[in-house]
Amino acid sequence: MHWFNIWQNFEFLWPWMAAFLPLPWLVRRVLKPVAQQQTPLLAPHIVQRVSASFAEESLIQPNNRPKRIPGLFIALWVLFLLAAMRPVWFLTPTPFTSSGKDMILAVDLSGSMQKADMYLGGHDVDRLTAVKSVVAEFIEQRQGDRMGLVVFGSQAFLQSPLTYDLQTVKTLLNEAEIGMAGNNTAIGDAIGLTLKHRIKNRQNEAVLVLLTDGSNTAGKVDPLEAAEKAGELGLKIYTIGVGQVEHRTGLDAFLKSSKSDMDLPSLKKIAELTQGQFFLANDTQQLQEIYQAINWLESVEHEVHSYRLRTELYVWPLGLAFILSLLLGWLKLRKAGG
Repeated sequence: MHWFNIWQNFEFLWPWMAAFLPLPWLVRRVLKPVAQQQTPLLAPHIVQRVSASFAEESLIQPNNRPKRIPGLFIALWVLFLLAAMRPVWFLTPTPFTSSGKDMILAVDLSGSMQKADMYLGGHDVDRLTAVKSVVAEFIEQRQGDRMGLVVFGSQAFLQSPLTYDLQTVKTLLNEAEIGMAGNNTAIGDAIGLTLKHRIKNRQNEAVLVLLTDGSNTAGKVDPLEAAEKAGELGLKIYTIGVGQVEHRTGLDAFLKSSKSDMDLPSLKKIAELTQGQFFLANDTQQLQEIYQAINWLESVEHEVHSYRLRTELYVWPLGLAFILSLLLGWLKLRKAGG
């Protein structure tokens, strides 16, 4: 029983190569050997010796009887076939989980994200620093999902395509810097870029978590039109407004209005059109609670899969065939010299 369990780990990946085993025998049966009619020049003693040798062989065995294939050639051919059949040794299966859900994070890197109105670890920090801290923890909790990262400012860029390598996504987010995509805010382009990537990978359910602290001030795509298209394609969008929101009224609102202020109605509408939700985070604690809520809303059962690491063994029969070919060459030289 122990040997049976051991052999369960052994397998040929290309077993059909064994069909070539009788090939040398078939070639020898179908094709006749080429007649050796050439004689060396100016060496009559060698010609006489070869002729006498052929005469002796003709007396011993008939000419029409095919010669047998030498055993060493058969062994060499078998070893070549064993190598070609790709023998492998499988190691112990390694389990992993998969949720079947795709999640893309879109993070605003516009100039306003450097405003230090968030509190983290006993210190005032800028908005992006707080976002990195909270989102890194959120990424860790999404083991089994495929995640991607989009960053946007004046333009939107796909930093990481959908991948199970969450550590890479987290690293790319930590390396993001304010202004690297421009100082304005292209929310529509971020949604459009996500949709473009989503169409190429449309086998799973998809969610976009879009975080911004402003309104759409750049880009070629209208955010609401992009949201309508996202709703048609089944992309759910959670919008998160981050930062302190100043509610101004009367003359103060007229004098201090700015295009960089957060467009709350549009963020709410984007979430509504895609059957998502809108959240507002005035501080780091609220931001953390929002991502925990999204994690709960998008929780799914994880399927357990396994993959098996393998070791290729073709080098052993191939190496033995090489040694055997050297032996055959040495025997040929020795016979010719004798």
